[in-house]
Amino acid sequence: MLSLPPITLRLRGWKLIDRVAIAFLLLCSIALGAGCGLLFVYASDLPEIRALETYRPNVVTEIYADDGQMVGSFALQRRILMTYEQCPKILYNAVSSIEDQHFEDHWGIDFPRIAGAAYRNLIKGRRAEGASTITMQLAGNLFLDRSDRSFRRKMQEMLLSLQIERRYTKPQIFTMYTNQVYLAHGNYGFAAASQFYFGKPVTDLKLQEAALLAGMVRGPIYSPLNDPQRALGRRNLVLRRMQEEGKITPSEEAAAKKTPLGLHIQYPRNDLAPYFFEELRKYLESTYGTEAVHERGLRVYTTLNVGMQRAANLAVRDGLHAYDRRHGWRGGLPNILKDNLGTLENYEDDDWRRPIEKGSYVTGLVMAVDEKYATIKIGTYRAVISASDFAWTGRKKPSELLKVGDLAQFSIQDLRESTARVQVEQQPAPQAAMVAIDNPTGEIKALVGGYSFEDSKFNRATQAVRQVGSSFKIYVYADAIQKGASPCDTILDAPFTSISGGQPYSPRNYDEKFEGNITLRRALAGSRNVPAVKLAEKIGIGSVVETARRFGITTPMPPYLPLALGSADMKLIEHVSAFTVFPDDGIRIDPHMIRRVTSYDGALLEEARPAIHEVVPPEVAHTMTAMLEEVVQFGTGIAAKQLKRPAAGKTGTTQDYTDAWFIGFTPQITSGVWVGYDDKQISLGKKETGARAALPIWLEFMQNGLAGMPVLDFQNVVPLEQQAGDHVIHVDTPDTAPTEDEPRAPKERPPAVPPPAKTTEGTTGELRR
Repeated sequence: MLSLPPITLRLRGWKLIDRVAIAFLLLCSIALGAGCGLLFVYASDLPEIRALETYRPNVVTEIYADDGQMVGSFALQRRILMTYEQCPKILYNAVSSIEDQHFEDHWGIDFPRIAGAAYRNLIKGRRAEGASTITMQLAGNLFLDRSDRSFRRKMQEMLLSLQIERRYTKPQIFTMYTNQVYLAHGNYGFAAASQFYFGKPVTDLKLQEAALLAGMVRGPIYSPLNDPQRALGRRNLVLRRMQEEGKITPSEEAAAKKTPLGLHIQYPRNDLAPYFFEELRKYLESTYGTEAVHERGLRVYTTLNVGMQRAANLAVRDGLHAYDRRHGWRGGLPNILKDNLGTLENYEDDDWRRPIEKGSYVTGLVMAVDEKYATIKIGTYRAVISASDFAWTGRKKPSELLKVGDLAQFSIQDLRESTARVQVEQQPAPQAAMVAIDNPTGEIKALVGGYSFEDSKFNRATQAVRQVGSSFKIYVYADAIQKGASPCDTILDAPFTSISGGQPYSPRNYDEKFEGNITLRRALAGSRNVPAVKLAEKIGIGSVVETARRFGITTPMPPYLPLALGSADMKLIEHVSAFTVFPDDGIRIDPHMIRRVTSYDGALLEEARPAIHEVVPPEVAHTMTAMLEEVVQFGTGIAAKQLKRPAAGKTGTTQDYTDAWFIGFTPQITSGVWVGYDDKQISLGKKETGARAALPIWLEFMQNGLAGMPVLDFQNVVPLEQQAGDHVIHVDTPDTAPTEDEPRAPKERPPAVPPPAKTTEGTTGELRR
């Protein structure tokens, strides 16, 4: 056998190695070329990273009360921007431990983690975990389609993350990430989520709370509202990872795991003053645009006073429920079993998502009923009612009133741990509205446009136009005083017929009686109709209309004598503003809701500069104040004496009791109340006057809203007896005045007298800033 020489074998070996090497280099070249080609293809349509320099996420428009506390917001995406310095260390550690353990070390891509995740996914035969870094998640959230799970998207995500890491620091990247990440239920960013889930700023988060939020980054399925057990498990996993990373001690982990979720959900419902906020929204959108309000974010510093608004909310609800109790039980309750709204065990009412407090009116679910008791579920509370809790209905047994599955209204009398003491109520049939204005500034401190904003968005304080009854008489008497009349002048209260609009017109008094010669002060305090019409005829009804215009009334006022008794329709906001002329020494400041508006960055966009109008001379204002004080001291508004501080005001009731009014003021605040049905043809009922239906609401509001404010006297107001000098006319007024106000003259006018022009109630009321 021939054998090749060693040198030949070596040459053949080298040729084989050369071929393998060449093949390997060729494959590497192909792979490199393919990689470069892929990079070119995937990078060719990447978004421009420089856009991050001007990137601004959608943020909420924040609404602040007059004391600087945030009370509401407008937003499409609920986001509160947070700086890196505001992020607590425990939150930073929780997020990095569960989402990107090597965040501080890599350049946007964590290759060891990618390899580990790929291996574990291969072993399990499915995609069990991902390997996206915080930077990659930020890139994907900002620039790429989140629903796309393709290889192309993952490559683009990596390339973008490398570019982001080259251009921005780790703190900048983390800050953008924490403000962008979605944390379920409309919350973007950890600051907004902290407010929503725990009712606290992000800087105050505890360890277990930070871990819960960090665990939700993976997706809404870990929301504690959607699945509390899954959220708890995910939170505890975050705590374990933090302990493994050395961010917390084993004892801290164990203690945190033992704590419950501890949620304190704060739904962004703008519940404090929904009608006030809706007026704001309409104005802001018309002035700055929808995008600015709902996406770019503004800071709106309003005139709203939190204490007064809460007092107004409660007073309106208490007053309407008191009215409803006077008129009996209507029944006809919705039933979840009959209407297929759920089961007794799983039903959750929207009312239960709000804070349930003593004095609240909430919906309760009837769980059980027998001859003596009924068991009611109100959120996490249980209540047992007996006959004393529904005595006003006239029923003796719960079974005569309620059925299992009924949804009824209840007022919370007391709360103890998991039990509540309640009284049966019902959804009021009529509506009410209230406005409170600060006299020295014209600032609107409280505004209620109806019983429930969720049931009706129509704002009866700014949009409704209703007949004002005898409260209109202030314009008649103010005009007369300005023309030289004195409160102690006398006028004949006797049957009277005049020609108005070419037809005879005979006004009537509420009590169908006549008092003969009485002073103007007595006529106003007792709200006598005949003297008011005579006075208007004497000074000229056209002059009265001009006076009302100076007071700020913009609605149509036909110049006919029935106008003196309030036949004209007015807006509550304008009527209340007009009354501020008297405590303000004859001037009127345009009512406004905004002190200033700034951009989210703090740049001033507008500042309140309300117009000031000289309406009547100061001495006229002082005289009218003294006369309206007598309405409270001796007249139809005598119930307001319970305020126990200097006050003045005027009642108003329309024929057939369709509208009830009371507008009153102290030296500091003027507030007004209207009560009635939205359907102008429906009567509130016999004797439901301004003094009975509206004044109690005003009184409750003023008692609570003015609590803590000093008791002041009206300045420069001379008592009427002193104004009369040596010719004092003592008015024969009883110690107690009638509790009912008088209706105005009948609505039926002579055919030749055109009715007042009506303003469509759906028209948006405009508030000057």
